[in-house]
Amino acid sequence: SLTGIAFAVRLIGESRGRLRPDWPVIRAQLTMARDLVLRSLSFQVCFISAAAVAARFGVAQVAAHQVVLQLWEFTSLLLDSLAIAAQQLVGAALGAGAFRVARRAATRATAVSVGISVLLAAVLAAGVAVIPRIFTDDAAILDAMRTPWWFFVAMLPIAGAVFALDGVLLGSGDAAFLRTATLAGALGAFLPLIWLSWAFDWGLAGIWSGLLAFMCTRLAAVVWRVRSGAWVK
Repeated sequence: SLTGIAFAVRLIGESRGRLRPDWPVIRAQLTMARDLVLRSLSFQVCFISAAAVAARFGVAQVAAHQVVLQLWEFTSLLLDSLAIAAQQLVGAALGAGAFRVARRAATRATAVSVGISVLLAAVLAAGVAVIPRIFTDDAAILDAMRTPWWFFVAMLPIAGAVFALDGVLLGSGDAAFLRTATLAGALGAFLPLIWLSWAFDWGLAGIWSGLLAFMCTRLAAVVWRVRSGAWVK
């Protein structure tokens, strides 16, 4: 509510009393909102499916999956904070027509994000025997947690690049591309491997292979998009 009030105050101040709707801007914002909602829904469908399949492998497996998944989401929020910074810097630079500045900001944000994610991965790898015990002392859950733990560690550097480049593309208003890339990764990689892991009894390794494939698909898509230069046009 405070953010909404601050936005309204700023809007009234900048409009100088002229509060008529700017329909082209509103349509553009609604279009971007649609793309972001579809992108978010694809995440939710995948993660709910993953939890449903993990539950079919047993109590210890679903508990282990959920603990590591919550850690994954925590680190995702951390890396997202860097992506938001990249989004703001790139958006401001492109709005000013400073294309070289936008490219430099994108490169630096990605390097910082990858560096932090590699550091986090190193800490988690070194603490594999200690950190999981913060959450449980159940031997069966701790044993089941080892499989997704190493997938989690391996995915962090990939996530560092993906989230930073997501921020870069959002800053350039390229939400439609991100929507399509995310849906393709979710429907073409993550969901099939989740359900195949149930059908062929691949366990948590199958589920987290799906998440790894999803991240790799997104990485390939955003790297291609950024290298193409279409995001600065």
